[in-house]
Amino acid sequence: MEIPYIPEYAPFNGDQRAWLSGFLAGLHSRTVMPGQTGAATATVERTAGAAVHILYGSQTGNAESVAEDAAAAARAHGLEPLVAGLDTVDINALSAMRRVLVITSTYGEGEMPDNAQLFWDAVESESAPRLEGLYFGVLALGDTSYDGFCQSGKNIDARFEALGGSRVVDRTDCDVDYEDPAAEWIVRAVAAVAGVDGDAGAAASPVASTPTKTKSQWTRKNPYPATVLANRLLSGEDSAKEVRHFTFALGEDGLDYEAGDGLGIRPINDPALVEAIILQIGASSDYVVTAKDGSSAPLDQVLTSDYEISIPSRDLIEDIARRSGDAELQHILDTEDREALDAWLWGKDVLDLLQLDNSIRLNPEDLLALLRPLQHRVYSISSSPLAHDGTVHLTVASVRYRSGERDRGGVCSTYLADRVGEGDRVGVFVSKNNSFRLPADDTAPVVMIGPGTGIAPFRAFLHERRARNASGQNWLFFGDQHQSSDFIYEDELNGLTRDGVLTRLDLAFSRDQSEKIYVQTRMREQGRDLFDWLENGAHVYVCGDATRMAKDVDDALHEVVAEHGGLDADAAEDYVNNLKRSKRYLRDVY
Repeated sequence: MEIPYIPEYAPFNGDQRAWLSGFLAGLHSRTVMPGQTGAATATVERTAGAAVHILYGSQTGNAESVAEDAAAAARAHGLEPLVAGLDTVDINALSAMRRVLVITSTYGEGEMPDNAQLFWDAVESESAPRLEGLYFGVLALGDTSYDGFCQSGKNIDARFEALGGSRVVDRTDCDVDYEDPAAEWIVRAVAAVAGVDGDAGAAASPVASTPTKTKSQWTRKNPYPATVLANRLLSGEDSAKEVRHFTFALGEDGLDYEAGDGLGIRPINDPALVEAIILQIGASSDYVVTAKDGSSAPLDQVLTSDYEISIPSRDLIEDIARRSGDAELQHILDTEDREALDAWLWGKDVLDLLQLDNSIRLNPEDLLALLRPLQHRVYSISSSPLAHDGTVHLTVASVRYRSGERDRGGVCSTYLADRVGEGDRVGVFVSKNNSFRLPADDTAPVVMIGPGTGIAPFRAFLHERRARNASGQNWLFFGDQHQSSDFIYEDELNGLTRDGVLTRLDLAFSRDQSEKIYVQTRMREQGRDLFDWLENGAHVYVCGDATRMAKDVDDALHEVVAEHGGLDADAAEDYVNNLKRSKRYLRDVY
């Protein structure tokens, strides 16, 4: 069955053609696989004004938030913004669009975010349609500490051009401090698309615009001072890990969240490391430095609160390599061997770099110029606002290790574990994650796969389902190393099971027997039942380590579908992709 299309000679303008192409593609895409309840339809909403399609690829919600800002700016220019996730965009509808702004983050080491991968597969394919007549701009969000900085945005930008699209505004690549450059790009991009087809009137006649969503006053740069109500150890004495439960009071100041969101924490650096760095450069703690905004503060204060000192920046690495003449480090940088550099840097902080050559003496201003701003850390929220009114909970593993004859720790996890007690205040803000939500249908079955601290959002989900009196069944796959010491929330999960909220609980403790057993092992063992749940409309959620666990779970899911669905590898891939399109396979991985 061929996909219906709009002939070139049809009497429609670009926006009308985009809407009709999306509508027809949506009708065509409603053919679903046997046993599935439906597939997501990528349609484009019709508009009476000059439409600008604002498409986002987001893993944690930042790109979606920027897309909403761009929509407000477009509306103020007299345009009609149509905001959508990249995973909802049909490739044939894309070819009929006139004005497109893409805002996308990059996930992991240069990978597309989950809600952009299927879109990218279609755009990258040899069968992708030409994009002549499409005027576009791309904003890329990334992190220079990772390989493949802003690679998703770079790839989409280059591919759109290769397919014949016309770039109307240069791509901007944003580091973790993305707000200001993103705002500047929005101004240029909206003005550029407003002028497409000579539509200068839209750009020259701004109108009043009311934001579609009210944003919280509490942000990364203005965190809410939440009071700590609890800081308690979850893991047992014999555990190789230290997992802690934190409860924060929200007060009545508008810090709202939903199950599935993350909580950003503004960390404070280890005072001992700050002191050691100041001593190493031969400065004094009260030496006054001037910040970029013109304000002045003591050196120890800015190193404690404003700069990353546990993760060396690329600028610092290159500067120290040049000053020290270290042959090994310089060779690694010259060959651009990322794996070798990661291995060399493992366990090293800013102090280690400064001690590479003790003859190096950086003055405080030079050192600060080479450091990156201290970044927030985001943790999956482990509570439901319906069940835990006025509070928000986190489940955090404290990162601790020894390297170079010094004890080291994760910047934020050890700040919370060691230097935050009940009654103390911590700067927090909600990191919205609209791509990781429970189904609106409370009768739908839910499968949750979250080993270790990956259980955090699923604790929230289970309490949420109970508070909503949801009748849908809930199945949790959980595991860690040892049941006796690593079964966090054991009493709580057993209680949820007795109450009938948790229908099934499959446990995988990898080191309690000679052979390693993981959550993906249990998935394969329960493959027949798992596939039956999928056929009955189950939504599948995964949370935890992206490096190995998430990939292993994804492989297991494909194998279960192939074996118990009687499908070959390609058909199993299509089945899982349909789960993704219909938002029935969602991941919160890091």
